[in-house]
Amino acid sequence: MANEPMPTMNLRPAATAPTPLAAIADRAKAILTRPDAANTSISGATVDSRDVREGDLFGALPGLNVHGATFAEIAVASGASAVLTDAKGAELFADLDIPVLVSEDPRKAIGEAAALIYGDPSHSLVFVGVTGTNGKTTTSYFIDSALATVHERRGILGTVELRVLDEAIESPRTTVEAPVLHGLLARMLDEGVTAAVTEVSSHAAALDRISGVEFAVAVFTNLQWDHLDFHHTMEEYLAAKARLFEPGRARRGIINIDDEWGRKLASTVAIPAQTVSTLPDADLAADWKVTWADIGLDGVGSRFRFTDPEGVEHDAESPLPGLVNVSNAMVAIAAAHAAGVPLDKAIDGVAHAHGVPGRMERVVERSEVDPLAIVDYAHTPDALDLALRGVRPITPGKLILIFGSDGDRDRGKRPVMGEIAARLADVIVLTDENPRSEEPAAIRAAIREGIQKVRPDLKDVHEVEPRMAAVEYGLRLGGPGDTVIVTGKGHEPTQEIAGVFYRYNDRDAYLAAHAKIVAEREAAEADS
Repeated sequence: MANEPMPTMNLRPAATAPTPLAAIADRAKAILTRPDAANTSISGATVDSRDVREGDLFGALPGLNVHGATFAEIAVASGASAVLTDAKGAELFADLDIPVLVSEDPRKAIGEAAALIYGDPSHSLVFVGVTGTNGKTTTSYFIDSALATVHERRGILGTVELRVLDEAIESPRTTVEAPVLHGLLARMLDEGVTAAVTEVSSHAAALDRISGVEFAVAVFTNLQWDHLDFHHTMEEYLAAKARLFEPGRARRGIINIDDEWGRKLASTVAIPAQTVSTLPDADLAADWKVTWADIGLDGVGSRFRFTDPEGVEHDAESPLPGLVNVSNAMVAIAAAHAAGVPLDKAIDGVAHAHGVPGRMERVVERSEVDPLAIVDYAHTPDALDLALRGVRPITPGKLILIFGSDGDRDRGKRPVMGEIAARLADVIVLTDENPRSEEPAAIRAAIREGIQKVRPDLKDVHEVEPRMAAVEYGLRLGGPGDTVIVTGKGHEPTQEIAGVFYRYNDRDAYLAAHAKIVAEREAAEADS
């Protein structure tokens, strides 16, 4: 049992040139309350009081529950040379003897300030930002693999990890706070990195975690039902994603127009952007268009054919199965090419991308005695639908689904996911995902309500908790021709229950269960 792990990798450059506070105030469009402090030197930035170093600018931002100004005294004691906040924050620590920058939009301001302090590192990199509901992680890894054909030294930032060259740590969130982002990009430049990819969540865009960044290419994968507890409507959700495509934020864009939201985005962006259509049967006019696809009946990869903006036809491959990964691969090829990778190298790089953690990840291979066991991050209705349809063609026997839904998140999708599971899976093992502060049984009950719309008798529906026990239970239900898929958590290394983070991973749970089953099998054979 432990709190969420803190990163241990150095997330900043070894050194930065001191920046005068007056220059930071000008860039951040903030008011410096003490003109006599105009020449105060700033050498770093952070919004985490635990991360403050000597000479830092501390961003005291308003939070959902607590104002960051509450921690200003701790930040100053740790060496902060100035604080950036809003008017309310300035009132909260008015008795502190420290220069203060006051901004009407402190989140945006701290991003611009950090960009200046660290030397605008995004401008010196081939930096690609990927946004969308589903596919961000897979597409990012595919782009990274394509970039590798021309960029030996790279970085990747996203849901799974923060990686600079070969050094990596678990990522605390999909998109890090703006000062961390700029600091990491500056460190990448120190290490000789020339290209990097980051995932950009809608929360990150709405909360200005990409403030001060300039992307070489902004990428949109899709928009599906998710995060409406935060964005309220799909229109607001799209507006958050669209911030990635604003002039000055990205030089060019790649937009998947398979869904209506991609088409709306493509019709409104003010930067040069190319469109992508990845549905062979769809009659959509696009710059890049998939015309044929074999979704990978061997369960390993997919092949497809597409036309480029010049109308030239190309054959390509995705290392992962399913139509969804044809889409991810096509978008990645177009994005890498827009980032300067020759098209033939982009196609080859995506085809040879290594497996993406927790995305259609095969953990136990099918054998004469074992089912195929897969981990996938699908945690939205559309993603679950695509995941189950993707594995059905490679499942001669039963399709066994182990899943749940997150607590403290969009509650409306729970019964919808239950209906999808009941329609597309043969056997369901209902369990917990990340209950957070909610009662786990109540979350399962909401999902079960959707299941019962399709299966009133709950035939072949099992409810098992904790999650590790559910994974073992599901694996034991499977036979040689079956596929067992556990969805919702993917790569995640922890499970959050009642505010506590427990070490847990679906892949590890599969391996532990399989080892136990094999040991029992071998013991039984020895006895006989």
